[in-house]
Amino acid sequence: MGFILDGLDAEDYDRTYNDNELIKRIVGYFRPHAGTMLTVAAMVVLASIAETVIPIAVSWGIDQLEGNPTAQTLLALAGAITVLSSLTWFFNFVRQALSARAVGDVVLKLREDAFAAVMQRDLSFYDQYASGKIVSRVTSDTQDFATVVTLAIELISQILLVLIIGVVLFAIETRLALITFAIAPIVFIAALAFRSIARWTTQRAQRARAEVNAKIQETVSGIAVAKNFRQEAAIYADFSATNRLAYNVGLQRGLVINAIFPALDILSGLGRGGVIYFGGLFVLGGSVSTGDWYLFVQSLMIFLFPLTSVASFWSQFQQGLSASERVFALIDAEPKVVQTAAHPTGEPRGLPMQGRITFDHVDFSYRENEPVLNDFSLDIRAGERLAVVGHTGAGKSSLVRLVTRFYEFQAGRLLIDGRDIRTLDLAQYRRQIGLVPQSPFLFTGTVADNIRYGSPDAGPDAVAATALKIGGGEWVNDLPRGLDTDVGERGGRLSLGQRQLVALARVLLQNPRIFILDEATASVDPFTEEQIQTGLDVVMRGRTSIIIAHRLSTVTSADRIIVMQAGRIIEQGDHRDLLRRGGHYAELYNTYFRHQSLAYIEQVGAFG
Repeated sequence: MGFILDGLDAEDYDRTYNDNELIKRIVGYFRPHAGTMLTVAAMVVLASIAETVIPIAVSWGIDQLEGNPTAQTLLALAGAITVLSSLTWFFNFVRQALSARAVGDVVLKLREDAFAAVMQRDLSFYDQYASGKIVSRVTSDTQDFATVVTLAIELISQILLVLIIGVVLFAIETRLALITFAIAPIVFIAALAFRSIARWTTQRAQRARAEVNAKIQETVSGIAVAKNFRQEAAIYADFSATNRLAYNVGLQRGLVINAIFPALDILSGLGRGGVIYFGGLFVLGGSVSTGDWYLFVQSLMIFLFPLTSVASFWSQFQQGLSASERVFALIDAEPKVVQTAAHPTGEPRGLPMQGRITFDHVDFSYRENEPVLNDFSLDIRAGERLAVVGHTGAGKSSLVRLVTRFYEFQAGRLLIDGRDIRTLDLAQYRRQIGLVPQSPFLFTGTVADNIRYGSPDAGPDAVAATALKIGGGEWVNDLPRGLDTDVGERGGRLSLGQRQLVALARVLLQNPRIFILDEATASVDPFTEEQIQTGLDVVMRGRTSIIIAHRLSTVTSADRIIVMQAGRIIEQGDHRDLLRRGGHYAELYNTYFRHQSLAYIEQVGAFG
């Protein structure tokens, strides 16, 4: 059966680990739980011994009842079987309870490590890989990791049972034991033949599941746009195709994985039939007692089940190993933003930042051979208000992304107060940056929760005082429950203007040295516009500010304006000076900012 598997290739950061590397890594996660696992191992041994003794006791009882059938012998046999069965249940219960706790703790730690790795990846990582696929590795694949651990414990238990039963079989009848053991290599070879294809199909199935997760997440995030353009049917068709692909891949994996069980059952059935036939001949010939023959048949049943389980587990093992491989690849992914030194020699951690930013012949590109900034130089004075203007693709946002250290530049230097940005403690540095993106993101919770997001230790009074400094605080009174208003998912219950005001209050409470703003292009009513501008004046006061400007008021109030085109600065100066030159800025002003000003005046007139 053939399946179309397009679009399920590995991610660029995926890597191949051999089984020994994976097992060694998994064992490392269990090292803190060594005591628990030793107890589990003891329970495995005891349960295996108890399970093995049951057919021996039955065999002894058959021989005793055949020679001297008495009620006392029957009662003793029933009592022994009851006790042994109870002990087997108890040992297995303790084993499963302890192993479940250990596995749960390990999965908890692995998921924490995977999530920590996600937090440490730079923004270029998220530009390249779908968030839904990343989520799938942190959630689904870490859960599949538990499968490999549980199977490993079962595997050890089954191997131990095979060894004990093997000793018993040889002790009963060497000729029949040899017949049985002749089947073992065939069973193992058949199971291991599935190894490579099982790993391959399992990886494809996990990637297909990640594709489905990514598609669902993207659709839910953009549902408003989809409905606005009436694309529900097209999106459903696209999802159906992805879902059908995942179904086909899952079906292929199921066929591969499940095909091993019938094959192993056939092989074990042939071995069982041969042993029963030859064993029966030995009983008829008088060389083996009826009890021993029964013991051999029962032991054979116990022996073959673990044997086939051990072999088939190897194919199932691939699911857990494949999941482990995907999670470890996420954890081990190499960051592109690299700090060469956390603290230069002799530099105290708490050194105050002034906020001077210097681009010194910087080259930057998102993709190889597609330069965005080329030999870019710019000096921003501490406390300066810098407005950045230019057409889409000019490099405005790239400049900001380098200052925030979200991306790595390829050549030149970027200096903060004369120090190379690559030598700064990244966490400490980013505490000195206040960023308000074009579409401010608010987390689920109240307005107050979002204001204190960057300053979690701030008390209610500090939050309220900060909010009142933004736009005179009138915007707070417009909220249904003031600062206790629930913002909804992604801030959806607030208007764009209100989200911007919350974001400005968040930055003001954080009190950074560098303020970066990517102004929203969407228009707001004049009253909110005035509140936002007043809030901006408060936030920018005394701070180095970089604004990707879309509002005329922001441009005219800037200390300096740089005009960018194709990654270069083609003009710079203040508003009046640039207008007098009649260059590219004057053209931008006449085609965009001037019309914006006229529209604003008309709106004010409409409001009376």
